[in-house]
Amino acid sequence: MSQRKNRRQFLGQTTALGAGVWLGTSVQSQTYASALQAPSAACIGVGGKGSSDTSHIAEQGVAVVGLCDVDKQSLGKKAVEFPDAQQFQDYREMLDKMGDKVDIVTVSTPDHNHACAAMMAMKLKKHVYCQKPLTWSMKEARLLRETAEKMGVITQMGNQGTSENGLREAVEVIQAGTIGQVREVHVWTNRPIWPQGAGRPAGEDPVPEGLNWDAWIGPAPMRPFKENVYHAFNWRGWIDFGTGALGDMACHTTNMPVKALKLWDPIAVTAVKNSGIVDSEQYPSSSTLKFEFPEREGLAATDFYWYDGGNLPPDEILEQLPESFQKRIADVRAGKVQRKTSGAVVVGTEGMIFSPDDYGARYDLIRNGVVTKDFEKPAQSLPRIPFEGGTDERQKWEFVKTITGEYEHGTMSNFGYAGRLTETMLVGILALRGETGKRYEWDAVNLKCTNAPEINQFAAREYREGWTL
Repeated sequence: MSQRKNRRQFLGQTTALGAGVWLGTSVQSQTYASALQAPSAACIGVGGKGSSDTSHIAEQGVAVVGLCDVDKQSLGKKAVEFPDAQQFQDYREMLDKMGDKVDIVTVSTPDHNHACAAMMAMKLKKHVYCQKPLTWSMKEARLLRETAEKMGVITQMGNQGTSENGLREAVEVIQAGTIGQVREVHVWTNRPIWPQGAGRPAGEDPVPEGLNWDAWIGPAPMRPFKENVYHAFNWRGWIDFGTGALGDMACHTTNMPVKALKLWDPIAVTAVKNSGIVDSEQYPSSSTLKFEFPEREGLAATDFYWYDGGNLPPDEILEQLPESFQKRIADVRAGKVQRKTSGAVVVGTEGMIFSPDDYGARYDLIRNGVVTKDFEKPAQSLPRIPFEGGTDERQKWEFVKTITGEYEHGTMSNFGYAGRLTETMLVGILALRGETGKRYEWDAVNLKCTNAPEINQFAAREYREGWTL
C-alpha cells in the first residue's frame, strides 16, 4: 500500500470523525487511492432542484452513472447532459442494479420519498446527499441519523446556507456573547408559494404517459392523479407528501440560530395562530408557532417563534430592523409588491442579530435600533469553505471533498446535525395538526407528546406495501 493511499485513508477517517459519524470497518476505510480515481454517483430525482443537484455534484469531479426520475420527460432532459448514465424510473430498481457500481447517491425527491431512498442507499454503504427537510416525519429523521452513524458514511442535507462563511461567522458572533444572553428568536418566511389550506379535489385525470405514478406516490397512501395538483411542484402543501412552509424553509431560515444556540429538543410547542387544516389534506395557509427550549449547556431558556403565510414578528421587533427592510414590509402590507419577506432575528440582552437571507449568509448586528458596523469580531472557531462559487456549488464541494479526503473538516450539515434540525422543526407539524393555542408538551428523547398522546400518531406512519426502511 502506497504512502499516498495511507494518507488519503487517514484524511477520510478523520474527516468522518469530525462530522460525528462512527467508522468501524465501513466503506470509509476504503476511500480513494488517487484524486484521479473519481467517485461515481446515482442520482434520484433529476428534475427541478434535482437537476442542479446532479449537475453540481458532477462539477466536483463525480461521475454520474445513474439517473432516476419518475417522469420520463425530466429523465430525458437530464440524459442529454449525461448520455452514458443508465436511466430508471424507480430508485429501488436503480439501487438494486447499480448498488455495487456507485459511491454516492443523491436524493432530490418530494419529502415523502426521502427516507426510503436515503436509507436504502446507506444500507448499501453509499455516501448520501439528501435535500431538505431530511425526512417527512420525525421518526424517519431519527432513524436516518442513527443509520448514518452506524454505517460510517458521509452525509449531507441540502440546506446550502450551512456551507456559507457568512452563516458561520454569524454563529461565532452569537456564541461569543456579542449580543449578550439570548432568550428569544423570531424567524419568518415568504412561503407558502403553492396552494395550502384547502381540501382534496374531486375526481381524477389520466396519468400522463411516461409518469410512474406508483413510484411517485412511494410509501404514501395511494390516491388518484390530478393534473397540476401534486406533481410536479404543488406537492409541498399536501400533508401526505410535503411538510408545508415549515418543512420547506425552516431547515434554511432557522439554520443559523439553531447552530448558534443549540436549539435542539424543544420541551413544548404551541400553534399560536393556525388558519386550519382542511380534511387532513393540506397544511394551513398561514401559521405562527412557538417552540420552547429549556436551559442547555449554559444557555438561557429560549422561546423560538416561527411565522409563515404573511404572519410577522411583533412591531417592537420589526421597528428595530434596517429602514430599507422596514420599507419592504410596508410595501407588502400596502399591496405595492406581492413578494413577502423572509428573515431571522436573534434577540439578545445587548443587541440583536438580523439576517434577511433565507440561508443566513448575511447578517447585521443591531443595537438600540441602529446597525453597528464597527464591532470586534470574535476569533474564528468554525472552519471556512475555501471553494469560491455559488451557495449550491460550495455545499457540493464540501460534500464531495469530504468523501475524497481532500477536506478535513467534514460536512457541517451531516445527518447527525440535519436529523436533529429536522426533528426539531417537525415538532411544529404536530401543533398544526392539533388545537390552536394548546401547549403540547414534548418528550424529545422518546419522540412523544406527554400531555396529548392522541397527537403521537403523526410522528410517523405506516408505509404502503412495497416500501420500507
